[in-house]
Amino acid sequence: MRADELEQTAAEYHEDLESHGHRVYVCMAAGCVSLQSDDLKDALQECVEERGLEDQVAVKGSGCMGLCAEGPLVKVEPEGILYGNVRPDDAEDIIDSLGKEPLERLKVEAEEPFYQGQKRVVLENAGKVDPETLEDYLAAGGYGGLLKAITEYNPREVIDEITQSGLRGRGGAGYPTGLKWSGVANALGDQKFVVCNADEGDPGAFMDRSILESDPHRVLEGMAIAGYAVGADRGFIYVRAEYPLAIKRLKRAIRQAERADLLGDRVFESNFSFHIEIRLGAGAFVCGEETSLMHSIEGQRGVPRPRPPYPANYGLWGHPTCINNVESLANVPSIVRNGGDWFSGIGTESSKGTKVFALAGSVQNTGLIEVPMGMTLRQIIFDIGGGVPEGHEFKAVQTGGPSGGCIPSEHLDMPVDYESLKELGSIMGSGGMIVMDDTACMVDVAKFFMQFCKDESCGKCTPCRVGTSHMFNILDKITKGTATLDDLDMLEDLCDLVGNASLCGLGQTAPNPVASTLRYFRDEYMAHIKEKECPADVCKMNVERVKS
Repeated sequence: MRADELEQTAAEYHEDLESHGHRVYVCMAAGCVSLQSDDLKDALQECVEERGLEDQVAVKGSGCMGLCAEGPLVKVEPEGILYGNVRPDDAEDIIDSLGKEPLERLKVEAEEPFYQGQKRVVLENAGKVDPETLEDYLAAGGYGGLLKAITEYNPREVIDEITQSGLRGRGGAGYPTGLKWSGVANALGDQKFVVCNADEGDPGAFMDRSILESDPHRVLEGMAIAGYAVGADRGFIYVRAEYPLAIKRLKRAIRQAERADLLGDRVFESNFSFHIEIRLGAGAFVCGEETSLMHSIEGQRGVPRPRPPYPANYGLWGHPTCINNVESLANVPSIVRNGGDWFSGIGTESSKGTKVFALAGSVQNTGLIEVPMGMTLRQIIFDIGGGVPEGHEFKAVQTGGPSGGCIPSEHLDMPVDYESLKELGSIMGSGGMIVMDDTACMVDVAKFFMQFCKDESCGKCTPCRVGTSHMFNILDKITKGTATLDDLDMLEDLCDLVGNASLCGLGQTAPNPVASTLRYFRDEYMAHIKEKECPADVCKMNVERVKS
């Protein structure tokens, strides 16, 4: 596809879409599909056809609209009306209401506070484009960033824009993306690779999955720009097999892009070629660690190796490899289109841009959100999230999944950025955010995450393999009322040992949920050990065994 063809195709499709007086978008992300939104879309289309309104009303599937608590969701444009909890039986009423008064019984009351505080960069197309239609993405400016990179910049200038943007890795550690790309670009080697890490495995996290389901071409475009910048002509998307809808749409998007010469040989009739393949993971959490991931792509057992050498110099099959997660790559097209200065103008001094979070747990408006870096936890949980439901009190929020920590109410006004979360004993992670109310036992929460880490340990290094099991056993004793203060001392010693001696990030961060709950909720540990009571009445204490 030539540059003029890209613009012409986008313009024609946009004009055709706008010619319909009304566009009815139905969320077709996994959450809404599980609630039969596909049947709802069919019912709306049938109603349009029965009334002979095909030229006036366009019914389209879309990606995640964010407010998952109200699914299935329907958005009516150009009025901007959002309907929630919609069923196929509501289809006729929705079509009949177009151009008239909206259906008050279906309108989403939480729409305004939920979206008002958000800043959408990665999710700018989510809920607005059909993830299975290339033309929809083109009409929204898709592949414009790749075209600009190839025709207006040399590879070094693309890296300069990414560096100027201040983008840091959204997969957990927050390593500067421009610095990583520079390392790969400067590495010696005729063959280089770009890898998209889509091995999202944190409990309660669904950010990467939703991005892939909602806007797959955006990730492909980001990978292609990365390939151009670092000198790679091959890319791999490593995605877990538990994401069938994301995989289906990725495969479809790759075929569409290849047929349009947006991927493959001589992209935009240039000398740049880039091919993307999908590799499926079997669900091992440790494969989210980059060296384990590369071993899995190579067909080996997914276990980590010591670093250095780093993937930038010695990656897939020994070649320089650039590894970024889904959200990091999804930021790239917007940065190239709008410039690094534009992106660096969002967020804080050290944490630029926005962050996508999966807001889950004891919060009114569960769903997918994107906010500027630096927004406080209070604003996210109570303004956007609507607060804790059913009259309960907020107790803590877990950020960063099993690698993160639990943050109590006294720190709700801390800004959400890399440094602040680290100071509180947690991490940004990939973006899971689980809210807990006053019915949660923090010892039991720590035990849950430690069991996850214990089960997901690959077993290669002793500190993680043995240490996480010992930590879990001690936490289990505490929740049963059979632990002593000596056990608590041993638990704290193990936090230090496992965190400092483990081979990879899984073991190094596994103690975080324990350490943070000990830091902020030590009184609950003491109640379990000394009083043989669970203040939240969650743990079933084995008091009889203690007395005997």
